[in-house]
Amino acid sequence: MPDWTWISNLLDFCAVYYTTQLVRCAAFSFVLVGVVMLLRKKFFAERTFLKGMLWALFLVIPFLGKLKLFYENEAVIKVTWRITAATTSWLWADRIYMAGILMAVICIFGKRLRLRKAVAGMESVMFENICIYVTDMNVTPFTIGLLKPKIVLPKVIVDNCNRVELKAIIQHEQTHIRLGHLWYGFAWDILRCLLWINPCLTIFQKTFRADMEDICDRVCIQNSGKAAHEYGMVLLKSLKLLRSAMGDVPPAATYVGEKDFAEMKRRMEKIADFRPYRQKMCVCMAVGAFLIIIIVMLAVHSHSYGRCNESHDIMVGKYGVKNEIVSCDIEELSGMISYDDEFVYVEREAFDDFLCQNNVEGDICIVFGGFYKLPGLGGAAEICYYERDSKDVLVQIPYERMKENWYIKLFKML
Repeated sequence: MPDWTWISNLLDFCAVYYTTQLVRCAAFSFVLVGVVMLLRKKFFAERTFLKGMLWALFLVIPFLGKLKLFYENEAVIKVTWRITAATTSWLWADRIYMAGILMAVICIFGKRLRLRKAVAGMESVMFENICIYVTDMNVTPFTIGLLKPKIVLPKVIVDNCNRVELKAIIQHEQTHIRLGHLWYGFAWDILRCLLWINPCLTIFQKTFRADMEDICDRVCIQNSGKAAHEYGMVLLKSLKLLRSAMGDVPPAATYVGEKDFAEMKRRMEKIADFRPYRQKMCVCMAVGAFLIIIIVMLAVHSHSYGRCNESHDIMVGKYGVKNEIVSCDIEELSGMISYDDEFVYVEREAFDDFLCQNNVEGDICIVFGGFYKLPGLGGAAEICYYERDSKDVLVQIPYERMKENWYIKLFKML
């Protein structure tokens, strides 16, 4: 009967490996949430576009788990060693974390799938060559879908708004699509799943979406060429129509909009304070923010461990009924042991003296090279066996490289 224990072993390693990284990322995310909220309130309170750009910093968070500073910076080690020790030692905790990610995915993206299925069954109509989906549900207009976005309007708005008003409402949803807000929301939901232990990502989701709405409002007003109060009146009318036929709201509508009077008041105040902005300057700021994120990503990559890191360690051990490590002193062993892609070379006289000095008897194995995923966490090494009866000055020991092993190839890809 085939041995399938390798599957459970691989899954357990994945749980430890990814939980170790994601818990570190979550720790960073707590700090970043505080920084972003402080900057929004103290420095960018009146800077709509800059407030929205601050959220792009969270794109870096999922890639911080393999930073070398967790292993090489003494100050960081003192602060985080307990977390690292827990995630690498408590397998049950790692399994709980992975289960939490799975539950978050089911809850968050399950709502998206249910909403997508509901939209697929809605009536579609054409408005000025734009396909609009009409629903009997009493929801604010929203857009769903990433590659093929679908704009959904409630029937009460379609029936009671004129063409100019409908055009303004549709333009708002098209602006969300054009600015990439649907992708931002998708990325935010992924972040919420991966870092589910940080409740701030869910608590401040409303703030994140409000900033996206404010940006969309400003762009719509500027591009429409009309006064801000006209745009605001369309918004107020749509809200009045919806409240006149209040009903159940599906929980996963994207950019649902105003859910209470306080939010509507805040949004209308922003619209009332609208001042034309210089589009070229905003484009330059967006390009600058994008370049900053790219630079930060490159810096993080250059200061992080790779997916697979080459190891130059050499270790000598006894094998048999009871395996035992004789020495892992790389400096000492590299003076008498070397290797290439086919052979391990051992200076017989020096190595025999080393074994005698350490009172080593029996069968000897030499472990060398290979790779590791993170220091002290996961890896594999080459191995060969030393025979004492050789008379050669330089003993050549052939070995079979592990790179041909499919399991090792899979392990490296993780």
